[in-house]
Amino acid sequence: MPWVQAKDRIASGAAKRNAPTLRRAPTQPEKRLWMLLRRRLPQQGRHFRRQVALGSYVVDFVCFGAHLVIEVDGDQHGHDVAARYDAERSTWLESQGFRVLRFTNRQVMTDADMVVDTIFAALTNNLEPSHTTPTPNPSPQGGGEER
Repeated sequence: MPWVQAKDRIASGAAKRNAPTLRRAPTQPEKRLWMLLRRRLPQQGRHFRRQVALGSYVVDFVCFGAHLVIEVDGDQHGHDVAARYDAERSTWLESQGFRVLRFTNRQVMTDADMVVDTIFAALTNNLEPSHTTPTPNPSPQGGGEER
């Protein structure tokens, strides 16, 4: 089901104004990840957008079809104040149904295969909730292995 902007999800005016500015001036790691997403992860229904306003935040990358947000964090994110802000932001995004993946600038620049593999796994494993419910053991319909 595609993400729908409910009233509490509508982007704030500040976030809407900030997003285009951030799109025009990406960091080197953001440029690299954007290229990787476009060239190495083309999947039907898995279109990524960059620097998107969600609520009062601007996320680095989002795939609405998979409810997946990807953040690329610089060194400033290691400080206490930034870490608290990131946690608050992630909590809000998760409350809106998004999964948040965070990578450091260094990971994007030096370990691109790991980054792409992690994102691919998140996209591949992103199933509808009805498909992720574990089957009771033993199954009510019978079958399965005897213990």
